[in-house]
Amino acid sequence: MPGVYQEAVGESKFVLVDLTEQFLGAYEYGRLVFSSPLSGGASDHPTPTGDFRISAAHRDHWSSLYTFEGTEIPYPMTWALRFHIDRDGVSLWVHGRDVPGYPASHGCIGLYDEWMQRYYYGVPMRPVLDDARRLHEWASGIGADATRMLRIAGPRLRVVRSSFAN
Repeated sequence: MPGVYQEAVGESKFVLVDLTEQFLGAYEYGRLVFSSPLSGGASDHPTPTGDFRISAAHRDHWSSLYTFEGTEIPYPMTWALRFHIDRDGVSLWVHGRDVPGYPASHGCIGLYDEWMQRYYYGVPMRPVLDDARRLHEWASGIGADATRMLRIAGPRLRVVRSSFAN
């Protein structure tokens, strides 16, 4: 992700998602403060591009449409930040998941949550990566102890399909 994103210079917080690179950048007044690999929408469920606003935060969110592989358990969407509601009322979120290194979601933007992976998959043995929690707390200003879904006036989130690589 670019170290400086000129279009975000006037904003205290801004999130840039590059679906080509499968990376996310968090910016404060245009300067990159952290970045993370992601997993965007698969070709049959693409993540929409454009400008959005993070409008809700929920630490312990669950999918109302998809289940955890081979079970009836709703898919966990830890550290969730809602950024879009489509015409059918389906919400898209930035949330914790496993990040396989390629587009694999149903339109959401997945960030690492190795603690969730450890709970459901049994690996990794020593979770370290918690990019979803980190973005959630930074974007929402809500600490880890807030467990219910809250409507927020979060930062702008831009989703692009073009590479910023030189």
